[in-house]
This record gives sequence, C-alpha cells and structure tokens, in this order.
Amino acid sequence: MGKTAVVTGGGGFLGANILAQAQPEWSLHAVDQSPPALERENLAWHVLDLQEGGALQGLLLDLAPRLVIHTAALSDIDFCEANPGAAEAVNVKVTLQIAELCRRIGARLVFFSSDSVFDGKKGRYRETDRPRPLNEYARTKVRAEEAITSMLADHVIIRPSLIMGLPVAQSGNSFFWRLVQSLRNGAPSDFPASEFRTPVDVITLSRATWEVAQAGFTGVLHLAGNDRLSRFDIARRVAAALGYPAELIVDKEPVIERGRALRPADASLDNTLAKSLLETPMQNFDDALRLVIQNRGSRQL
Repeated sequence: MGKTAVVTGGGGFLGANILAQAQPEWSLHAVDQSPPALERENLAWHVLDLQEGGALQGLLLDLAPRLVIHTAALSDIDFCEANPGAAEAVNVKVTLQIAELCRRIGARLVFFSSDSVFDGKKGRYRETDRPRPLNEYARTKVRAEEAITSMLADHVIIRPSLIMGLPVAQSGNSFFWRLVQSLRNGAPSDFPASEFRTPVDVITLSRATWEVAQAGFTGVLHLAGNDRLSRFDIARRVAAALGYPAELIVDKEPVIERGRALRPADASLDNTLAKSLLETPMQNFDDALRLVIQNRGSRQL
C-alpha cells in the first residue's frame, strides 16, 4: 500500500493547508471539484465530484491508500439549514461511502467534524461530552460521526475549534483572510462578544492532523487552542497585531433573520487529550497568531 494518502476537499482552506504541511515521503492525492490549488512533486490532483459514487469508489480502490483525510463538506451553516437534503447527501452519505471504502481497502480514516456539534451552554467541551446539535449542519456531522464509529475500527474523528489562518491559494473559507481584507479596506467588521471559541491556527491543526494520522489513537479528538476567547476579542487581537485601528472591530450580535440557523454561544473545546497524545504543541492565541503571520508568504497583511 505504501505511504499513500488521499485528501478530500484538497482545494479548500483546510484541505490545501493539510496538503502543504505533509511530509515529503507521502504520495499525496487531492480530490476536489476545482482545478489544482497547489503543486508539489509528490502530489496528484483528481477533479472529482464526491457525490459521483462510482468515480469515488474507482479512485479509492485503484489507489488503495493507507490513509484518507476527509475534509470535504457542505459547511455553510445557513445553506445547510435551508437545504437539509443537500447537507445530508454531502456530509453524511459521502462520508458513509468513504468509511465503507476505507474498511474494504484497510485504510485509516481521519474525518473532520466540528465544534458545532455542541449546544454551547457550558463550553470547554471534552471528547466524552454528549453532542447536542442546534442546527442541521451540526446534525449531519453527528450522524457522520456515529456512522464512522459503528462501521470502521481504524479512524480518528477530529473536532477542530474555530480555525485561524490563510488559504493556500487565496481561496477557501477563512474568516481570518476575510477579516484581513476588510481591515485593509478600512471597513468595519461585526463580531459578537457573546460567542466564545478556542481558536486553533491552521498550521498547528495541519501538523497535528498528520501526527495523529500516523499514531495508534482511534476515536474522537478535540484540536483547539489553549485560550477561550470571544469572537470579538479574537478579531480585536488580530487587528492589533496587524496594526489596524481597534475601532474597525465592532461588537454586534448577529441579526436573527428568518432562515438563519442557531449557533452555539460557547463552543470552546478542552484540548487536554490532544496535549497528552501529541508532540505538536497546542498554541496560546498570541503564539498561534504569530505563526500565521510568519507563514504569510508574499501576502500583504
């Protein structure tokens, strides 16, 4: 089988960063509906719709990878709320097929779930806390978790906290990059002081993913930063670190509109287990922010 890994959602914010952090000894295969987001000597790109079950099956059976890292998902919470059928098809049914194929070929599966699986009433959630999803997106993630656990022994379910960082190819769902662009334009940005997270930088998250992928651990793992912060404080600290006026960050509650899905108020995660298992250090917020800035490449922040 060799050291072959398939990464779904390879063109997305998380998937592309995971590919960028891979060790050179891995033979990498990215799956995405979009053209290549990055190039590496050891990377092959497969343009594929994961809902085309026959094509997905043919690819995985042909490659017979040792590892599958499944990051692809419908992650727009409000879209999932309005389109539960589409959310179920991508977030559950595709995951179910990937888990079944991993079982057939003997591959290890690393699946990305979400901190949104919790109701946000207490915060600092541990892996043993019972999920209580508030919205359809989170419900699909819980169903996918349950399916993987029931059918595949060799798996890791990663629940990341709010992911901070830059997209590899200026694409992907990165709140940090959107915030930077807004700050550069001098436009105010709204962030609620009532929503709490434990932000993790995408570089640490990607490195930890590769580490846990090669470890003997199975089960659920929370990958989060050390600091519990409000979304307002997170944005203010980003602005300060980049030299922008604090006044551009406005404490404003989300407008509750018809069709907007509920969000957990405090989805902060406890990272004690990750710190006990991994050599990759879980970062304090300021260190994580420095890591993101240091790895900005040619981007102007």
